Amino acid sequence: MKRFSEFEKAVYREVLKIPLGEVRTYEEIAQAIGRPKAVRAVGQALKRNPFPLIIPCHRVVAKRGIGGYSRGVEKKRRLLRLESRVKEMLYGR
Repeated sequence: MKRFSEFEKAVYREVLKIPLGEVRTYEEIAQAIGRPKAVRAVGQALKRNPFPLIIPCHRVVAKRGIGGYSRGVEKKRRLLRLESRVKEMLYGR
């Protein structure tokens, strides 16, 4: 099994904190882990995420738009819409 760098672990731990139906930007993740200039590196770590069903990297978006997603941007949009509906069903608006 692949070992993660300390940076990747920090990114993945932070992404795990994003609640269902919410998003954060790559920049917000970089700042939250104490590496504000590592925005692109956050994206690269998420691109290598081997557990997308567990570590919800689709919840991380670009500052000006949806951003990329290794499984396809349209799939990312669908996942975010689905999560929004689930959150609404569970918690209301």
